[in-house]
Amino acid sequence: MIKADVPTGDVASINGVPLHPRDAALAPGELRQRACTELLRQAAVRDRLLGDDDCGLIDGATSEAATKAIELLLERAIQVPEPSEESCRRHFEAHEATYRTGERVRARHILFAVTPGVDVVALRKRAEAALLDVRCHDGGGDDRFVEAARTSSNCPTGANGGELGWLCATDCAPEFAREIFGRAEVGVLPRLVHSRFGLHVVEVQAREPGVAQSFESVRGAVSMSLRQLTYVTALRQYLRLLAGESDVRGVDLDAADTPLVQ
Repeated sequence: MIKADVPTGDVASINGVPLHPRDAALAPGELRQRACTELLRQAAVRDRLLGDDDCGLIDGATSEAATKAIELLLERAIQVPEPSEESCRRHFEAHEATYRTGERVRARHILFAVTPGVDVVALRKRAEAALLDVRCHDGGGDDRFVEAARTSSNCPTGANGGELGWLCATDCAPEFAREIFGRAEVGVLPRLVHSRFGLHVVEVQAREPGVAQSFESVRGAVSMSLRQLTYVTALRQYLRLLAGESDVRGVDLDAADTPLVQ
């Protein structure tokens, strides 16, 4: 185990190495990101890919040497096989809408932003209450969504009722796009949409489905998607293994996905 000489107290840490200054309050997602990065950095040191004198995380970032060492560590630890033709075809058939070109969605949202120091539990309760409220009034005479966006949204679009206009998948953060595109839902979505910016209440007002593609024309994209899914699963398993071998304090690594593994 790699230990720090500085006592951490209530500070989140990995094997005694603090993840933030004592007086800093980090958003849960950022804290988990730092924890995962530090687990990998320490593994690189143990495997002699990085020197013991590495300075560790500075404001959540690693040194250039540590970044390269982590990349090498992951290249050695995670091997992703090429997906078979059969698995690619099955994936394509199950997600055909994902590979359509020209798909557009007209949407609006209410953003509950996750910022450093925010009470995430309280924020989620507010977001869930707003979701329930607008769903109960969805299709009613009064436009409760506009009112809720103007009073509650942390996005500048709130002043305009949360209007996002017509969107393509490339206009959005990938995790947001995954929840919006390649689906048939219209109306207020029955779930909160999570993104790197926070929690979103989303209403899909209209859809343009786009043009269907043949499997042969998107075979490369399908293979890349499957490889990415396999890599993410393997990375999560590797991080769980490292966490199980380490003294992890002040951070819940199983609470949600982190930017590192999305």
